[in-house]
Amino acid sequence: MSLKKSVVIGAVALVGFGVGVIYYLHARSSQPAPEVVSAEPKEFRAAAPAEKPETKAAAKTSVPAEAKGEEKKAAPGTPPIVPPMDAGLPLKTGEVLEYSANVAKLSNVATLSVKVVGRGNFAGKNAWHLQASAHTQNPLRMVFELDDQFDSYSDAGTLASMQYEMRLSERGQKVESLQRMTASDKEPAPADASAARVLPGTRDPLGMMEYLRNVDWSKTPEVRCPVYDGHKLYDVRAKLAGSETVEVPSGKYTASKIGIRVLDQGVEMKDASFMLYVANDAAHTPVLLEAVLPFATARVELLKTK
Repeated sequence: MSLKKSVVIGAVALVGFGVGVIYYLHARSSQPAPEVVSAEPKEFRAAAPAEKPETKAAAKTSVPAEAKGEEKKAAPGTPPIVPPMDAGLPLKTGEVLEYSANVAKLSNVATLSVKVVGRGNFAGKNAWHLQASAHTQNPLRMVFELDDQFDSYSDAGTLASMQYEMRLSERGQKVESLQRMTASDKEPAPADASAARVLPGTRDPLGMMEYLRNVDWSKTPEVRCPVYDGHKLYDVRAKLAGSETVEVPSGKYTASKIGIRVLDQGVEMKDASFMLYVANDAAHTPVLLEAVLPFATARVELLKTK
C-alpha cells in the first residue's frame, strides 16, 4: 500500500475518529509539538445564549415588531440571529467524548477526544462546530510524538461540511490545512482557506460520525454518502449489521453495530474494514470502533463522556 493511500484511508476512518490516528502511527513519517488552540474562523458566530423568559407583566405589554408592521432590526455589530437548534439531532453543545486507542496487544497507544464545541452561524447558515484531537501516549510517544487537531463546521440540519480544518503536529513537522467546501467553482474560498471542490451533501469525517449517530437504523438500513477527508473524495457506505452488547471502560452498552465500507472511484478498498458501535441510548453515543487493518487490529474504546 502506498503512503498516500494509507494516510487517506486513515483520515476516512475518522468516521469513527480514532483509527485515522492509528493509521498515521503506522504509515506517516511526520512529527509534532504541543496542541494548538486555534481561533474560530471569522465566518462563524456562536449562537447567543437563550434569553430569560419575560415576566407576565412584560408579556402583556410587549408587542412584537412584526405585529406592528415594523421591520425587526439588529443593533449594529451584533451577530446574526440564529434560529433554534434543529430538532432530532442528538448533538449537545459542550459534549466531550474521550477514547483510548488500542492496537493489537498494545493498550492505550493514543488518546482521542471528540467535542461538540457549539452551534452558531457560519457564513449565514446554521452550523455545528465539531472538533477532535489525538495524542500519542507513552511509551509510544517517546518514539512517535503526535498531537493533531481537526475542526469541522457542518450544516446544522444535514451535517454537510462547510469547512474542514486540519492542524497536524507530528514528529517535529507541522501542517495546517483549512479547506472551504464548494460544489461549484463559482464559490471562491476566503483568503485564509483553500477551496475543496466536492459533491453536494459531502460530509467530512467528523460530520459523518455525528450524522451516523442521528440515523434511525430501524428505518434506514444503509447510508451512502460522499466523504472528503482533507485529501480526497470517497464514497462511504454504512450498513446496519445488527445489535450487540459491548463492554468498554465507560460501561456496558446495547449498541447498533454498523459496518463501514470505503470506495475509491467505485472500487471498494479491501485492505481495511471498520465496525462502529452506537449505543441505543438517548444520545446515540459512539462507544466503540473496531478496525481490521493490513498490519494489525485496532480497537477504539469510549473512556468517558463529559
